[in-house]
Amino acid sequence: MLDRTDLRENPDEVRSALDDRGADVDIDELLELDERWRELKARGDDLRHERNQITKKIGQLVADGEDEKREEAIERSQDLKAEIEDVEDEAIELQDELQERLLEVPQLPDESVPLGVDERHNVEDRRWGFDEDHDLPDEVTPHYELGEELDIIDEERAAKTTGAGFYFLKGEGAQLEHALIQFMMDVHREQGYVDVFPPVPVKSSSMQGTGQLPKFADDAYRLGGNNEEAYDDDDLWLCPTAEVPVTNMYADEILLDDDLPLKHQAYTPNFRREAGEHGTETRGIVRVHQFNKVELVNFVEPEDSYDRLEDLLDEAEEVLRRLDLPYRILELCTGDLTFASAKTYDIEVWAPGDDMDDGPEEGGRWLEVSSASNFEDFQARRAGLRYRPERHESAEYLHTLNASGLAIPRVMVAILEYYQNEDGTVTIPEPLRPYMGGKEVIEGHEKVGESALGAGERE
Repeated sequence: MLDRTDLRENPDEVRSALDDRGADVDIDELLELDERWRELKARGDDLRHERNQITKKIGQLVADGEDEKREEAIERSQDLKAEIEDVEDEAIELQDELQERLLEVPQLPDESVPLGVDERHNVEDRRWGFDEDHDLPDEVTPHYELGEELDIIDEERAAKTTGAGFYFLKGEGAQLEHALIQFMMDVHREQGYVDVFPPVPVKSSSMQGTGQLPKFADDAYRLGGNNEEAYDDDDLWLCPTAEVPVTNMYADEILLDDDLPLKHQAYTPNFRREAGEHGTETRGIVRVHQFNKVELVNFVEPEDSYDRLEDLLDEAEEVLRRLDLPYRILELCTGDLTFASAKTYDIEVWAPGDDMDDGPEEGGRWLEVSSASNFEDFQARRAGLRYRPERHESAEYLHTLNASGLAIPRVMVAILEYYQNEDGTVTIPEPLRPYMGGKEVIEGHEKVGESALGAGERE
């Protein structure tokens, strides 16, 4: 949420920054609401001061025996009380309206963010890991075909049990998923992260605190379906990212300077409708409605947040470096920033199985597996996240950052395609083998049921 003082004192700078984002925000209307609210607050203060003076005067009039003047003063005090209540009610309505409007205003981009309209203007920072000696099959089978051939990914049966956009992992596929989760968390423990295992359902207030609400309500799964009574009873959403519960752990609390930086990691399943993405990635596990992810959440002092962003990016990258998977780093332009972010780096892993016209010279495509973002005090203002620099000083808003460490399905896609062998098996990256019982190769297994038989065999 924007600082109202900043909006009030620097409207032109705020307007320009939002224009850079391509955000359509009526700054003049916000300023008008704020001005009316401040006028009402000032009017209320004046009326209360007058009433306090009259209250003191009434006592003196009683002592002096001035009954007629006392009655007049009491009547005036009652009139003032009613007027104060009217002014306060109107001020509260304006405050609520202004608050609702501000909740829909995105974060201002940091001045270091490159200007641009959309993802076409993101800036590639660097690449890592393209090894000329790494052997790929002459034709890399896309992960969705390979997963079906090995019988480790089953989209068809998941569509039957749940719907499109979900999938079963079986056998070595499920083992690989568990291995990735444990491996990632072990890496991040080495980096000083404290584990958190959060609840998966989250309240609307938590979704609002991190910026998912109100803007992205259509992309989230709300418990209760169309049952409005269930909404009122539970007010719960399925977690779209562990960023939501972990960031809001400390909502409306004051941390101490000694607590910071505070680094948490959390594994959760995540649920997203992705309402705006219909028609894309209809095959495979690149864009799905439920996926697992390890999330890294940081709470820091404001002066440290941009140094911490660079470190956070490196901590997320470490997973891909250890897995020896090629990737690149993008700095997002102003028009492609997420709603709450002041600055973001995307980590994109290379998957050689599909040529989507966005891969490197070697073909294939880039898959985003992490966004490392600095939200500055945007989320802190929404969620009431503060810290006290010194015990005797006033509490201030801290800065929050997060990154995926990493999104697991897309890392799995990269492994299945990059470590694919000519015979259709997949070599397991060495760091994952201890988590898979020493297994070195994914060989798949025989399918079950009549659907596994050829037409002649079924007859």
